[in-house]
Amino acid sequence: MTPDQHDLWFLPLGGTGEIGMNLNLYGHDGQWLMVDCGVTFPKPGRVTADGSVHQRREPPVQMADPAFIADRRDQLAGLIITHAHEDHIGAVPYLWPLLQCPIYTSRFTAEILRRKLAEFDLLHRVPIHVVEVDQRRQIGPFDVQWLALTHSIPDPNALMIRTAAGHIFHSGDWKLDAQPLVGHGYCPETFKALADEGVTAMVCDSTNATVDGHSASESDLQQGLLEAVTSASGRVIVACFGSNIARLHTLAMVARATQRYMGLLGRSLINMSGAAKAAGLWNADDHLISPSHLGYLPRHEVLAVATGSQGEPRTALRRLAAGTHPDVELEAGDRVIFSARAIPGNEDDIAALIDRLKALGVEVVTAESADLPIHASGHPAADELRAMYGWVRPGLAIPVHGEAIHMSTHAGIAKACGVPKTLVGRNGDLFMIRPVPGIRRQIVETGRLGCDKGELVRVV
Repeated sequence: MTPDQHDLWFLPLGGTGEIGMNLNLYGHDGQWLMVDCGVTFPKPGRVTADGSVHQRREPPVQMADPAFIADRRDQLAGLIITHAHEDHIGAVPYLWPLLQCPIYTSRFTAEILRRKLAEFDLLHRVPIHVVEVDQRRQIGPFDVQWLALTHSIPDPNALMIRTAAGHIFHSGDWKLDAQPLVGHGYCPETFKALADEGVTAMVCDSTNATVDGHSASESDLQQGLLEAVTSASGRVIVACFGSNIARLHTLAMVARATQRYMGLLGRSLINMSGAAKAAGLWNADDHLISPSHLGYLPRHEVLAVATGSQGEPRTALRRLAAGTHPDVELEAGDRVIFSARAIPGNEDDIAALIDRLKALGVEVVTAESADLPIHASGHPAADELRAMYGWVRPGLAIPVHGEAIHMSTHAGIAKACGVPKTLVGRNGDLFMIRPVPGIRRQIVETGRLGCDKGELVRVV
């Protein structure tokens, strides 16, 4: 199955019909372009995109099976990573030996990728090309331009993929944040200009399509976090996603305002902050102390940021709740602030973690219980989708990055915005964009691979 010069195809192997494990292919003129290569962390009992159910004792880290493109790697022109979240970048060290193609990405994402590849002894084998915002690269028959958008991690990029058969706008993960605090912002004129040129299809994030209104800005959270920390008498532990450098910047400002010392608990937080410093995205005023010093400070002087907001095992917050963290021991009267919302499927784990913390006498503040906002989503709500469709005006909408309800709701929004045609499918479907729009259902076998004792094994 090889596209000819008249064909323009989209083929998702992961991330369509589910949230996570993104792996997308675009086909044209005998070659393929891969966009993102991520992992997922399965929950026993949860239904997958193909209708199977995660079982106990499955490998804890899983990724889309790349067999289709690995068997055609001589046709693979390159891999683009849109941003550094695990569901878009995490599978690269596992799968690159099967793909062996050049990788293109932004500076901050490249910093994260290099650290991952070094752990697998692949750093000096993988060709990484750092691309700046607005830059265009010819990758095989694909003329790709990197476009600035905002998300809950520095320097995410949308893509304009131009070919002789048509042009595709690939949004990646995004939101419209006028004050993202860290990294580049966005400009509506960028996307309006695409409409003037002509966009054949828009492949777009559906995660929050069912949410009315507009997502909150990172800049809106400072007052809520300040009040949550100021009113605490003991230690404060803030649980958030380690990749949200803007949230760390806000918490550093809160630490200064409340005369507390800020430290990071958890490998991913420390790794992300190091990458931000290397990429020039860390504010020099945001000073951190060593985690080993936190336990010696008076309780009212401690503000620690910890991994584990989703109740994940072996994370810093889980260890704090169990009393097994080497640097900090929680006591009654300390406060834990969840500056994050539950990812679907994690609700039970988070509830169990909160119960464990409360049993220690620890005060718990969640995004739902706080009087002011203490968390902002990184994905577009319905009004943001409407704005983007108004700017880009594609001829065809393809919702991705969501479960069935998110994608069908997204398709309805696109139709209401005047998009002539929408195509809703799932992993393994071939979306034919040109010459005639349509879907060939389940044309490619898909599945998941897991890492078991250093070896890749097929899960489904």
